[in-house]
Amino acid sequence: QVQLVESGGGLVQAGGSLTLSCTASRLDFSNYVMGWFRQAPGKEREFVADIRSSVGTRSIADSVSGRSTISTGSAKNTVYLQINNLKPEDAAVYYCATGTALSRQTNQYGYWGQGTQVTVSS
Repeated sequence: QVQLVESGGGLVQAGGSLTLSCTASRLDFSNYVMGWFRQAPGKEREFVADIRSSVGTRSIADSVSGRSTISTGSAKNTVYLQINNLKPEDAAVYYCATGTALSRQTNQYGYWGQGTQVTVSS
């Protein structure tokens, strides 16, 4: 069974940066789309970024565009999300997920990690 494990969350001051990691077991990312989503309390889970590493295609949500990067590691089972200039509204639980097509819809992703908390202090 595919397992996704996120790490790298924590408490960051506004304006700071962090890099989240997602490591998969029993999955070669190069054959799938990897996505990052986030969910703040009382809000729906929203798309942040996705990548199909086999062709280098990626997209970033407007909310983090210009200050966020999604990438994969050389081991092909790790995907990263870097966010710079963090804002209080970036605070959320961040999830990685895997699917078969680039999509901003949560229902297009079949496997999800447990999430990692990002807290931004102002």
